[in-house]
Amino acid sequence: MLDTTPLTRAVDHFADRLRAAPQSRLQRGAAAEALGLARELARRAQRLEDPSCEPHEMPDAGMFAAADQITVAAHDLAVALKDEGELAEAVTLVAEAQKRAGV
Repeated sequence: MLDTTPLTRAVDHFADRLRAAPQSRLQRGAAAEALGLARELARRAQRLEDPSCEPHEMPDAGMFAAADQITVAAHDLAVALKDEGELAEAVTLVAEAQKRAGV
């Protein structure tokens, strides 16, 4: 079984930073960056679970839900991951998104 702890830790850290961020920071792009990450993680999870189906796009639930959206999407992806390469890519996506979000 694949140990996805690095992914869940990275996402939990990003989510915690988003929750602690002021509204102005979320409005300046941090929430949009998080939503983009959540959508990408969800898309990857759906592709792994059923490659024959077109993935559904995660809806925009608002800037205050962005932290929860990345957490849910990452945990779904963690269940679907099959190898260390996929895990490393996901961890990199999270780190890059957090850097761009500035939190």
